Amino acid sequence: MVKCTEIKLPHYGRGYHLITAEVCARLPRLPQSGLLHLFIKHTSAALTINENADPDVRADFASFFDRIVPDGASYFTHIYEGDDDMSAHIKASLLGPSLTIPIKEGRLDLGRWQGIYLCEFRDGGGERCVAVTIVE
Repeated sequence: MVKCTEIKLPHYGRGYHLITAEVCARLPRLPQSGLLHLFIKHTSAALTINENADPDVRADFASFFDRIVPDGASYFTHIYEGDDDMSAHIKASLLGPSLTIPIKEGRLDLGRWQGIYLCEFRDGGGERCVAVTIVE
């Protein structure tokens, strides 16, 4: 059995936002076992799983990605929406639009220190839509 729905996330400022609790609260009832697939329907934001305990992880993500893909680089030509336009697309491609998480005993089977992150690469990204597929 496959269930599909969508989650609308409110505007988050630029950064790496731990959204595990928000996602779990908006999911339909999960089966005893299966898979959860999340797919962000945007080209300037991404989803990833990483450490959920130390907020320094978020700051280090920002430092790293901003260094390897700086806003307003002179070699970018796709800058229609500002200096953060093309850099956001590249960062989103590096991290990716989707996650697949096992479901065990009716809950997401994440590791103890794992959390789901919304990676917002735009200053004004707005509301984000995440497609949710649950496979039982």
